[in-house]
Amino acid sequence: MSKDRIFVGGGGEAYAVPQEMLLKYSNRHGLIAGATGTGKTVTLQILAEELSAAGVPVFMSDVKGDLSGLAVAGSEDFKLHDAFMERAAKIGFDDYAYDSFPVTFWDLFGKSGHPIRTTVAEMGPLLISRLLELSEAQEGVLNIAFRVADEQGLPLLDLKDLQSLLVWVGQNGKDLSLRYGNISVNSVGTIQRRLLVLENQGGTNLFGEPALELADMMLVDPDGRGRINILASDALMAAPKLYATFLIWLLSELFEELPEVGDPDKPKLVLFFDEAHLLFDGAPKPMIDKIEQVARLIRSKGVGVYFVTQNPSDIPEDILGQLGNRVQHALRAFTARDRKQLLHAAETYRDNPRFDTAQAIREVGVGEAVTSFLQKKGVPGMVERTLIRPPSSQLGPITAAERRAVIAGSPLAGKYEEKLDRQSAFEMLKKRAEDAAKAAEEAEKAEEEADMALREYKAGRRYSGARVGRSTSRKTRKDASWGEAISSVVIKELKGTTGRRIVRGIFGTLFKGR
Repeated sequence: MSKDRIFVGGGGEAYAVPQEMLLKYSNRHGLIAGATGTGKTVTLQILAEELSAAGVPVFMSDVKGDLSGLAVAGSEDFKLHDAFMERAAKIGFDDYAYDSFPVTFWDLFGKSGHPIRTTVAEMGPLLISRLLELSEAQEGVLNIAFRVADEQGLPLLDLKDLQSLLVWVGQNGKDLSLRYGNISVNSVGTIQRRLLVLENQGGTNLFGEPALELADMMLVDPDGRGRINILASDALMAAPKLYATFLIWLLSELFEELPEVGDPDKPKLVLFFDEAHLLFDGAPKPMIDKIEQVARLIRSKGVGVYFVTQNPSDIPEDILGQLGNRVQHALRAFTARDRKQLLHAAETYRDNPRFDTAQAIREVGVGEAVTSFLQKKGVPGMVERTLIRPPSSQLGPITAAERRAVIAGSPLAGKYEEKLDRQSAFEMLKKRAEDAAKAAEEAEKAEEEADMALREYKAGRRYSGARVGRSTSRKTRKDASWGEAISSVVIKELKGTTGRRIVRGIFGTLFKGR
């Protein structure tokens, strides 16, 4: 096969015409669609093999765990060996042979591959708001928190950094509201609760350091083959928002960091996003607009994006229109809605006069598809029924022991395994609180010492017999005035009738005693 294209399968009469995707246009994005069990996973596998052999690094999410077989060569002992050989001969795949490919396993949870992380700051408020499903008001509070972190030099690396920052924002909301707008304590509380849910779903593993270096996903082995990066996504499907947000973040980071390369002879990286409908389900319009913008412009960075889903209608129209390379496996049409979607899918292809596209999409069997690839000058190729080539690597998952061996032999082994916890917002805000508490304690102690000294000073002057002048405290003057008032009352009483009786009684007793 030519080095400027990759072989996908055989088409035309008797499947004798090679169906190939030009490497030069493989960064123009693509779609792999079809109902469950129609062969999408095998198509993913053979595209990854062909791209790797051409020196193009690949990233793909492994939702079912089947793609791990790329790391191991197929075997003649496999039950489908004869069927594979027969298919290879039928489509003219003369140099078909079993082979393994360089694979790097990744896992957000760090169990089935190298841990993969980003920082809270790199994720940004927009994606985190999407991840937490925040309202507009709550997203506004989160944006204020990020702005405060930037202005005050508070690094946001992991979830506890964001949680501690939100506590501080809530405590100082009145002062911050004067500058940034209203900060509702209820909104802060809601964000904190959503972060707790995310933490319980394993989101703690996504945020932190060492953060992923994108260059580590774009490695080419010494033999010239691109490495195939496989994200273990079977457990991740229990947290679909986390899965979708990570993929959108990865796409955004590539767009922001990679330089413009124009129209390269082959892509620098190709991404396959399985269960692509999760990227768009419930996403607000600004988020979909962002994905559309990135998808439209990232091809100039040499990156191709392929969405893998059951039905093309899962992809927004503005994005679907940008997907030039297409592999459409069978679609079911049991209901009126199914038939409508099937006709819509057929309308997106360049017609072939030899057959009806909609009927072909309904009739193709397992391992067969309706395909269309960009030709010279980026013109869509005529739709063709295609028998997909058999994979060279193992069909199905590898064993746990084989996976461990691949991870241990990876060029990235040991780089991401140990999580770092350097000084960031959590530690800095904690130190602020401790310093403030210490300063308050010292001020209280100083005040108590001053009060004690004042009491001792007053007591010393009283017992020394010193005359208290006009400079004495208000309390002393008050006490003296109170004593003088009592004395005047007593004297007045002694001058009255009651006073005379008391005097007489006292003196009478005294005289009787003589």
